[in-house]
Amino acid sequence: MAAPTAPRPDSADTMSEFEPTQEGIALPRPPEFATSAEERLHRKQQLAGAFRIFGRFGFGEGVAGHITVRDPEDEHLFWVNPFGMSFRHIRVSDLIAVDHDGVVRHGNKPVNRAGFVIHSEVHKARPDVVAACHAHSVHGKSWSSLGRTLDPITQDACALYGNHVVVSEGAGAVVVDQEAGRLLAKGLGEAKMAFHQNHGIFTVGDTVAEAAWWFISTERNCQAQLMAEAAGTPTLINPENAEFTRRQTGNAFAGWFAFQPLWDEVVRTDPDLFD
Repeated sequence: MAAPTAPRPDSADTMSEFEPTQEGIALPRPPEFATSAEERLHRKQQLAGAFRIFGRFGFGEGVAGHITVRDPEDEHLFWVNPFGMSFRHIRVSDLIAVDHDGVVRHGNKPVNRAGFVIHSEVHKARPDVVAACHAHSVHGKSWSSLGRTLDPITQDACALYGNHVVVSEGAGAVVVDQEAGRLLAKGLGEAKMAFHQNHGIFTVGDTVAEAAWWFISTERNCQAQLMAEAAGTPTLINPENAEFTRRQTGNAFAGWFAFQPLWDEVVRTDPDLFD
């Protein structure tokens, strides 16, 4: 049974699970910057780190997959990985900036046309989206072939309850023309995640951290539901509890915060990502 459509969560959604219970103790918050240059560097560092983490999780598959982040100053540019480079080797200095026409404006490496087509159309259609992720992860590919949204069978799966969709237009074909990218962007609508049928997972967020976390979490949720359905018929969480859990764990801050332990780990183990 697919989850019903619901409005995209906004900043007014509650975050009580993440609020400290002791006075004087505060959680970290996404950083703010005095200049566009500082914010650009931070976004590029987060982007390189997210690729390293995707590589560790085995999301890289040959030349497939891309994560993008909007430039904080030029809204017509986004930063992305070079075509044909291992996720596990990407450094800040390897990233390229591409405009909405597919022209590489910063860097000397080629861009994946499929990545440009998808991400440019989403960035144009969704001014609120700062970052977007797509990769050919095994369980996401498998689940996308079913043409279904995920069911609320675990607390984790409830984070995007009613806030993800299936896009069937262009199912299975390599996305290399802008019309296919527009169809995916249109199908995504205001959601945080889409299953592009017979292709895989596509996620967006207010930060690289948020978009990356929704991808990682979705891949794990696909794996969990495939395993549960292979063993029997999962019991669904009722809509009221699923919606309550989404309000707690499905907002932008929750996505950003959930990514922080992975970021802290990769900073310690892969300091060369900052080169």
